[in-house]
Amino acid sequence: METFAPAFIYRHTKVRIVTERHTEFIDLTESLEELVAESRVLTGFVNVQSLHTTAAIVVNEGEPLLLKDFECTLRKLAPDDAAYRHDDETIRTVNLNPGERPNGSSHCKALLLSSSACLNVVDGRLLLGRWQRVFLAELDGPRPRDISVLLIGEAAQ
Repeated sequence: METFAPAFIYRHTKVRIVTERHTEFIDLTESLEELVAESRVLTGFVNVQSLHTTAAIVVNEGEPLLLKDFECTLRKLAPDDAAYRHDDETIRTVNLNPGERPNGSSHCKALLLSSSACLNVVDGRLLLGRWQRVFLAELDGPRPRDISVLLIGEAAQ
């Protein structure tokens, strides 16, 4: 009797997204589902990671009013018009770039969220709950953003 070791697939891609507003939630779910379907991974996981300190990856419901509530909540927790030491170029001495915009509030909002999400792939499909969607949370836009997506799993036979 022959036994076969399962074949594993490793796939990495970077996705560039150009955001349009200062704060917005961009739904990545369909793109991730397509990536999983094309990969032939039967069982495994997808890790989605923001490559920025003022953007996050969020898994939540995609209802439009709820997304507005998220924006309002983040604004209340880290108001754009508050004083942030990060924005004070008279005292800040590290990681300064010419013409940098004040974005201390964006960094504080990102602290409340996650920079990545690891999602299961089962039976060749991204496993999400009934209302779950995967979002890039833009906290300091508009600007280009890079997302790293790593898919690892057992290949379908």
